Amino acid sequence: MKLVEVEGTHTIQTSVSSLDVHVGQSYSVLITANQPEKYYYIVVSSRFTPTVLTTTGVLHYNNSVGPVSGPIPAAPTLMRWSFSQARAIRTNLTVSGPRPNPQGSYHYGMINVTRTIKLVNSAGLINDKQRYAVNSASFFPTETPLKLADYFKIDGIYKPGSISDQPRPRDIGISPVTSVMQADYRAFVEIIFENRENIVQSWHFNGYSFFVVGMELGKWSPDSRKVYNLNDAVSRCTVQVYPRSWTAIYVALDNVGMWNLRSELWERQYLGQQFYMRVYTNSTSLRDEYQIPTNALLCGRAAIGRHKRLF
Repeated sequence: MKLVEVEGTHTIQTSVSSLDVHVGQSYSVLITANQPEKYYYIVVSSRFTPTVLTTTGVLHYNNSVGPVSGPIPAAPTLMRWSFSQARAIRTNLTVSGPRPNPQGSYHYGMINVTRTIKLVNSAGLINDKQRYAVNSASFFPTETPLKLADYFKIDGIYKPGSISDQPRPRDIGISPVTSVMQADYRAFVEIIFENRENIVQSWHFNGYSFFVVGMELGKWSPDSRKVYNLNDAVSRCTVQVYPRSWTAIYVALDNVGMWNLRSELWERQYLGQQFYMRVYTNSTSLRDEYQIPTNALLCGRAAIGRHKRLF
């Protein structure tokens, strides 16, 4: 397989026989049908799980005869192999496709970082029930969508800054909260995802693509920036974090709104491992954010008649 694209980014074209695809991610590959005319296995198997789950498909040429031959190929088992492959997926700077960073005037590696956010996932109990959290905050939704509450300035729905941008001490435990992190429009932010658990995490940021600048085993520290790729890191919207490891991203907050940042593992997302980032500006220009459509359905407290549209 020749890898050519990752979530909208043209990549350096690399031939691979095995490709890690994490929850929520997408890739484009090209396959050249230049092998002898027979049947070939296509194998998908789970990674880093106690029991390896495997499913197969079969690729065949029109003139193929006989059954598919040979054993099912085994998947790589070493985490170091996965780290090496993930780091090798880089942006192809020579192709003429749209990119989030026009080279030269707006290269991500030359922009000053204005804020560092460190996010640590965890698990625990609230009222004797399993919950999951980010920086000790386990998200509880409200009946009024947060974007509507923000747009109509409805008090009491959420509190900006209700989730810290740094992890809390472990002995504090996790708390139920409608977690919203405040952020400035057009800030250039470094976000570190630190996974202290024995699972593979997958994080998605709604409304944004970001540059995956680094990932390593262990805990992140300021010295970890020495291994960042500040030249041709891939831009994507979903990124993995390996067990007992960290992943760092750079993101330009150039999209005003209330954006969900969440674990793509459905159980964890549903039970609280998510929060919203409120990217705010006091500008009312349509250049920065479109108005809510006139036919938008309102619900919760936003549906009460006294909340008038702002246009």
